[in-house]
Amino acid sequence: VGPAMATLSALTAVSPVDGRYADKTASLREHFSEYALIKRRVAVEVAWLLRLSAKAIVPQLPRFDSAAVATLQSIADNFDVAEAERVKEIERTTNHDVKAVEYYLKDKVAAADPAPAQLAASIEFIHFACTSEDINNLAYALMLRDARAQVTLPAMRAIVDKLVTMAHSLAEVPMLSHTHGQPATPSTVGKEMANVVARLRPQMAAVEAAPILGKCAGACGSYQAHVSAVPGANWPAFAQGFVESLGLVHNPYTTQIEPHDFIAALFDAVKRFNVVCLDLSRDMWAYISKGYFKQRLVKGEIGSSTMPHKVNPIDFENAEGNLGLANAVLSHLSEKLPVSRLQRDLTDSTVMRNLGVGLAHCAIGYASLLKGLGKVEVNEAALAADLDSNWEVLAEPVQTVMRLYGVESPYEKLKELTRGNKIDAAGMRAFVATLDIPADAKERLAQLTPASYIGKAAELAKAI
Repeated sequence: VGPAMATLSALTAVSPVDGRYADKTASLREHFSEYALIKRRVAVEVAWLLRLSAKAIVPQLPRFDSAAVATLQSIADNFDVAEAERVKEIERTTNHDVKAVEYYLKDKVAAADPAPAQLAASIEFIHFACTSEDINNLAYALMLRDARAQVTLPAMRAIVDKLVTMAHSLAEVPMLSHTHGQPATPSTVGKEMANVVARLRPQMAAVEAAPILGKCAGACGSYQAHVSAVPGANWPAFAQGFVESLGLVHNPYTTQIEPHDFIAALFDAVKRFNVVCLDLSRDMWAYISKGYFKQRLVKGEIGSSTMPHKVNPIDFENAEGNLGLANAVLSHLSEKLPVSRLQRDLTDSTVMRNLGVGLAHCAIGYASLLKGLGKVEVNEAALAADLDSNWEVLAEPVQTVMRLYGVESPYEKLKELTRGNKIDAAGMRAFVATLDIPADAKERLAQLTPASYIGKAAELAKAI
């Protein structure tokens, strides 16, 4: 590697997650970087030792006094990137990342000044009865829990809130619908935004409600080492209390690893949210192409290197692309992680390190979508013109009223009048005038226009 490439930066990063889009993913570094993983491993190891002591489950381990507790808690609370570098230095010798954390903690306890006597005598209880995966699964669970609460859900809520605002403010703006790409029964712009909100909310709720699980049951999930050391203790109950003290849900039945089914469930919910956002991105692209929305110009921006007039819907395109990437990564994670040979193979280890990659592409996609929604404004003139050019969409209400009053072959008559034919206001009203229906019904149809044929769309939009 040449000198210019030796320093990692947004320009030298291999992945665009940490390169071009670094500003959109920076909030995830605290949760999914190597530093973040090591920090949570340290926190779990310290929490385990403190609970072993506090609950007096091991007779040989005394209850720590306040000085010992403060020393241990300080190690976890003050852990920073420089301390993580020390762990990585140890790992270069051990070639084992969790053992490096154990040795780091032993070194920190030995170097404490003043060194609490209780800790010096209890140093071998660090990582007591644990397998590496006891520490890892809990560290990853904490990473997912915190990232969901602090990054992913707030971004999801921002999109939903923006769409609610649009649904309300545009509730009464009529818009020609399109099914199969062809003109169809009108709606309102706000109602179409409300439809998206109604789809996103349950998926967001599923993301928020997905339980985050953890285990601490030893090398093959049945507390073998624990029982060999302290056979009279209720280790399953102790492990449950410990996992729950971290704010996680205890999984009592595992092999060496927590089987990751909860990660699959969580990511599948995220994927469903993303699919709706991707669908919206494509629809917004199409609405802009039809002229239904205009994009606010940003001074200095360029849409094409050769066509000066272009104002491209790049935010919606970026959202679509990144949400597709996100779902590809999340799909692999949710399909691969629950599969592990016998009591454990190591394939999950390298894959788990990519949890943040999928959620990073989510973050990029959400930011792009929100930016795009913030730059568009409805083009009511274009909407009105399109509605006025498609009076044939009133074939539906006319034939429905004809059915109501027993007119023979109503559908077929409107099909003959409108299918494949353009019809204007005069033509539609002339047809209505020929109908043998009550005068009030005829007048109601004569007053109907494509722009007013919106049913309960405005009410539904305002109610979301």
